[in-house]
Amino acid sequence: MPMILNEEQNMLKDTAKDFCTKNAPIRQLRKLRDEGSEDGFDRDTWSQMVELGWAGIPFPETFGGLGFGYKGLGVVTEETGRTLTASPLFASVWIGGTLINIGGSDEQKSELLPQVSSGELLLALALEEGTHHAPYNIATTAESSGDGYKLNGKKVFVLDGNIADKLIVVARTSGSSGDRDGLTLLLVDGDADGLTRTRTIMVDSRNAAIVELKDVQVGANAVIGEVGKGADVVDQTLDIARIGLSAEMLGSLQECFERTVDYLKTREQFGVPIGSFQALKHRAANMFCEVELSKSVVLEALTALDEGRDVEEIAKLASLCKAKVGESNHMVSREGIQMHGGIGMTDEFDIGFFMKRAAVCEQTFGDMNFHRNRYGDLEGY
Repeated sequence: MPMILNEEQNMLKDTAKDFCTKNAPIRQLRKLRDEGSEDGFDRDTWSQMVELGWAGIPFPETFGGLGFGYKGLGVVTEETGRTLTASPLFASVWIGGTLINIGGSDEQKSELLPQVSSGELLLALALEEGTHHAPYNIATTAESSGDGYKLNGKKVFVLDGNIADKLIVVARTSGSSGDRDGLTLLLVDGDADGLTRTRTIMVDSRNAAIVELKDVQVGANAVIGEVGKGADVVDQTLDIARIGLSAEMLGSLQECFERTVDYLKTREQFGVPIGSFQALKHRAANMFCEVELSKSVVLEALTALDEGRDVEEIAKLASLCKAKVGESNHMVSREGIQMHGGIGMTDEFDIGFFMKRAAVCEQTFGDMNFHRNRYGDLEGY
């Protein structure tokens, strides 16, 4: 498969760009923040995104999706990154829907994926338990109880956990914290007895939640995949989600770069545009190189997903993506602030929103150091 977008993917990208620019500009995120929206996203905008088919892009047609692949979803997500669109697309589709598609039974796929694709069902993955990404450091327990399981534990940084209709909880049925074996995935209703969700608003004004489980009872049919083998599904899901987040970051850093270059062309100092100063030209050139490198790694990773390459290669590309695009996003967003000068630090200019979003994306599912180390391990170093 060529590492380029085909005609249909380019049309989808143009449609997404037009929609996000008109219907979900940064001022919408600003409004949601200032008004203290309980949802943290605009439900009317999300409904329109669902009507465009975005929530079903990667899933098979037999389960209510469009079967258009992750490259299609990637170009849409890139455009949402340009306008910092707040929506359940990442938590519910890239993570939750992908996990069901990979690990769910045919019955679970038939029941849940059409609901995800139609926007009727919002999902969230309850994974993290500490301050740093550690997918196997799970102490939350799932003990056999009757014909099902009883869950006890606490989860943090659950993306969109406060608005999800169902949570996919990673719990331990055997072993101890840090062991890869012994993890089990269980589907829990958002209003289940013993489940407490506390919303936390992050620096980028997005949703996350702290989830506490106290004797939460679920049936045996709540298990996704094999008991004790949940890590196999989680690893694949996280890698796809990391590539999806990298696509969003790519959109953000491109928009930040373009806004910064426009500012350099119009802002005058000593009677000339500041973009004519050699030092700023060099810095802008470095930013351009980072943008182009980021485009390449994201497109390669999305292409690999649609080609169905082996799990190990996908894992390498996911870590390469997350590390490189995260590094580029960090640099470009902060250079954007610096080149705007003092006004860039004020809330009046939108440029600061990109730096805040970059800070959260860096920490989501592993920062640069995590993925550099992981890439080295995967390569055998």
